Amino acid sequence: MFLKDTTRRLRKRVRIRKKIHGTPERPRLSVFKSLNHIYAQLIDDTTGATLAAASTLSKEIAEELKGVKGKVEKGRIVGKLLAKIATEKGITAAIFDRNGYPYHGKVKAVAEGAREGGLKF
Repeated sequence: MFLKDTTRRLRKRVRIRKKIHGTPERPRLSVFKSLNHIYAQLIDDTTGATLAAASTLSKEIAEELKGVKGKVEKGRIVGKLLAKIATEKGITAAIFDRNGYPYHGKVKAVAEGAREGGLKF
């Protein structure tokens, strides 16, 4: 029996989340991508709180994104913004959660952007 792509991704997501757990010192960097946008959050799973968030809809990078072509480069910019927000809040390390997506393209770009911004994982 064949599964739809979203069902397959959600099953992978459950398997990944069994192993990954974010703490206040080392939150979980969760990535979600829609057709047009990419979102990234730092989540403390002990309290269920979002510590920092960034997306292609963030006002801080709206001007920078206007001249950028390609969603992969936009993902890198979102990762850098998230790392900047995290370092302002005193977060230096995180656990990467690809949310069931393959680690390439936009998801990989967010991770690399966050590393360039100073997050360690």
